[in-house]
Amino acid sequence: QVQLGESGGGLVQPGGSLRLSCAASRRIFGSYTMAWYRQAQGKQREWVASITSGSSTNYADSVKGRFTISRDSAKNTVYLQMNSLKPEDTAVYYCKAVGMTLTYWGQGTQVTVSS
Repeated sequence: QVQLGESGGGLVQPGGSLRLSCAASRRIFGSYTMAWYRQAQGKQREWVASITSGSSTNYADSVKGRFTISRDSAKNTVYLQMNSLKPEDTAVYYCKAVGMTLTYWGQGTQVTVSS
């Protein structure tokens, strides 16, 4: 079993930055792909970014060039650095761990981009 806990959300003005963190309860990065998803009110959850066990990263077109996913294996933590935030980035952001047979989700953290 793996618990994931997100933090770092909040209210930020357009153009601002936030860094989200997702702490895993044990070492998993060697065998899990870690990903960030988001769900805006009234919309389906969508994939934002991911980082594989081999450190390959991928991004949704809507965030490419503005968001960066990274991880710190010593802290069992994955990050999402979000720059140049837009009102349309407003959503609950979720961390996801994808293994060979098991998948885990965090509880989410709210990000609101508004002036």
